[in-house]
Amino acid sequence: MIESKIKVLRKAAKVSTAQNSDQIWCVIAGNEEMVNNVAYAAISAKDRVKILFREHVNFKESFVRKKFDFIMLYGDNNIIRDLSLICKDNGGAYLKIAPYYVKNEPDLILLVAPDKAMKKFVGDAEKENIKFSYLLEDKTTGFIESDVSITTRLPEFLRDLVDPLFKFTDVVLSTILISSERKYIEAIQKVADSNQVFVVEFKEIVEEV
Repeated sequence: MIESKIKVLRKAAKVSTAQNSDQIWCVIAGNEEMVNNVAYAAISAKDRVKILFREHVNFKESFVRKKFDFIMLYGDNNIIRDLSLICKDNGGAYLKIAPYYVKNEPDLILLVAPDKAMKKFVGDAEKENIKFSYLLEDKTTGFIESDVSITTRLPEFLRDLVDPLFKFTDVVLSTILISSERKYIEAIQKVADSNQVFVVEFKEIVEEV
């Protein structure tokens, strides 16, 4: 029992040290304006931070289409800390991913989705007996852009009345980093797709830096 606790403490110490590394990865998710601000600050930092990719995601809930953005960064830990503060101050979610996880965990997978979809993904993955471990998680507390998506054509006066009600929606976005085994990757991707969960295999990101 004591030896087990010592192992846990040693691992925590390694992760803590790794999080102070000079170069780390970071994913930031939230509304478009917030991500624009983060991207601008990252570009202003010049070669100290690299934007690996940015995604604009649309998903539907009932007759409302909702939109959010997320961006993946790599670079100086101090700059990324400042960018993560911009994110939090504007209701976004972020994960700072230390080199420790890349070196010591099996296949890493990044998941981004509304919290409701993420919970459904986890439940479906358990039903399929898909094995994975939670490593990091963060959630938003802010608003994302949305609009009405109705197949039947509304009169213009009704559209003008309804649209403002759905212009911004308070929604919880989840960003999660998990690790799994190679044999489960395809199944994770399939379950994620069916639940509108955006998936990124981390090995593809690492190859870009």
